[in-house]
Amino acid sequence: MINEEVLNGIIEKAILEDIGDGDHSSQACIPADAVGKAQLLVKEAGILAGVEIAQKVFERFDPQLNVAVFITDGTEVKPGDVAFVVEGKVLSLLKAERLVLNIMQRMSGIATQTSVYVKKLEGLHTRILDTRKTTPGLREIEKLAVKIGGGVNHRMGLYDMVMLKDNHIDFAGGIAKAVAMVHDYLKKNNKNLKIEVEVRDFKELDEVLKVGGINRIMLDNFSPADTHKAVEHINGRFETESSGGITLDTLRDYAECGVDYISVGALTHHIKSLDLSLKAV
Repeated sequence: MINEEVLNGIIEKAILEDIGDGDHSSQACIPADAVGKAQLLVKEAGILAGVEIAQKVFERFDPQLNVAVFITDGTEVKPGDVAFVVEGKVLSLLKAERLVLNIMQRMSGIATQTSVYVKKLEGLHTRILDTRKTTPGLREIEKLAVKIGGGVNHRMGLYDMVMLKDNHIDFAGGIAKAVAMVHDYLKKNNKNLKIEVEVRDFKELDEVLKVGGINRIMLDNFSPADTHKAVEHINGRFETESSGGITLDTLRDYAECGVDYISVGALTHHIKSLDLSLKAV
């Protein structure tokens, strides 16, 4: 589950953005003591995600709202399914409606897309990774959706892993210098972080293998044939990751080369939200 402090921050910012000084549409025509019931209706097949967060949203708006959950996160759903029913003050239901839907539709879209990629790799050891290509401020819930869909989270940000990409290597003066400076930095700052190095060709791959002292090698924009050759050359000495220009159609070709991971930015930045609605019963 997502960090409570992070989730609370996301919810508070969303409320400020949406509610402002009040839900005047509802307050103008709904009595303050009116009670009612609404159901989360699935209108499109996919993987449901965000149910647990929806419960937190309802609790934030009104602790007296009662949520009866019928379908949990990670479940395959179809049109007509009812994920949950929420009952309580109508004004509270109407205030929470859009925030709940925004979160659940996007999370379910990400989980659904991730599941499609994961199923493409059935029978292979390769795992699907997400990236930092997320909506600003929503990274944690989007990465949670990836996990719900069966994927694996890469680093959460710039702080929890060292990844030396092409720009780092070029600015630092080469792979050997970059790796040496990283080790010196980690030692001086008493940090224990895994190190990944991106390579663009076999020359850079040989440099990394010679230098060592890292955890994972990213094979960037390698063809499937070159990926297979590179994995054989690495021979299990380091974890391997393929990245760059990999589509759903070519995904299994790369996985069959034996890489440990394939990172796919499209899991979070090129998705279609799942069609859900919160309707009065």
